[in-house]
Amino acid sequence: MPISDKEIQSTSDAPRDDGQKNTRTATRAPSIIVGIVAAAVVALSVFYLLRPEPLLVQGEVDATRLDIAARVDGRVKEIPVERGQNVPAGAVLVRIDNPETLAKHEQMKAAKTVAEAQLANVLVGTRVETIAARKAAMERAQAAQVLAQKTFDRTYTLTQQGNAPQARLDQVTDTLHESERAVDQAKSSYDQAVNGYTKEERAISRANVEKANADIQSVQSIIDQLVVYAPVASQIYQRNIEPGEYVSPGVPLVTLIDLGDVWIHFDLREDLVKGLKVGDRFDVRIPALDDRRVTVEVKLIATKGEYASWRATRASGDFDLRTFSIRAYPVQPVPELRPGMSAYLDWRSRQ
Repeated sequence: MPISDKEIQSTSDAPRDDGQKNTRTATRAPSIIVGIVAAAVVALSVFYLLRPEPLLVQGEVDATRLDIAARVDGRVKEIPVERGQNVPAGAVLVRIDNPETLAKHEQMKAAKTVAEAQLANVLVGTRVETIAARKAAMERAQAAQVLAQKTFDRTYTLTQQGNAPQARLDQVTDTLHESERAVDQAKSSYDQAVNGYTKEERAISRANVEKANADIQSVQSIIDQLVVYAPVASQIYQRNIEPGEYVSPGVPLVTLIDLGDVWIHFDLREDLVKGLKVGDRFDVRIPALDDRRVTVEVKLIATKGEYASWRATRASGDFDLRTFSIRAYPVQPVPELRPGMSAYLDWRSRQ
């Protein structure tokens, strides 16, 4: 069939319109992409400008440290522990040698033996042989007194009759008095032997024994201090002495770290402490443990600020802020924590 001119023209215009539409679509696509990118940049810029700036606070892991010292002097005999060794409570840390103290202990033991022997002698009383000897001495004195009395009586009679001089009478009189005093002395010695020691003397002997015991205990306490023990289960951090060294009382011998009592220490400015209270919990990051998050609980807030940690940078309108010490303990035990490790947290987003 013959085709008219209008049909031919409409057929030729159709491909041209499709090409123009494709061209306009290809031109519009980059503009849309650029618009989306620009909107994203603006949104991110607004987000970063409006969001609060993070306030990183750094803390440090700490633990109970014990400096173990001796109460006596002497030369180090043995150190049966090594650095880094875990020791239980009551483990021997250091042995000290002090020969002078050991010799003094033996001396005190000998003094106690003497005191006990003296007490036993006092409690037993006077020996039978001593009592018999004192009794014989008293009887001799009494016999001498009888003889002196008879001599005095005869001499007195003769002197009254004029057959003896007055000097003879004076001599026998003096002899009689001496015999009487001798009898009194002998009788007193005999009574003392029979009665034995007084209660005061027995008390003195007992006191001497008690004093000897106290002296021994005093020296024994010093000897006990020659061996230094670990007060708690801990780890050996430092050995400050070596065998053969002379040590004095109070000088640290071994330093222990109690890994069972670990906490994280923060020094916070006073403007950050407001609102913080004991019992608050928050998470901290430990870089040494691959940024592990550890939940800690505040158990200590220093009562007084110690020092200024932030100095003013302007001459006016600003001031120094004091620092308060904070101690936070892990809620769950973390065996890998070691003193000296760092801990971080964003203080503003800690909740």
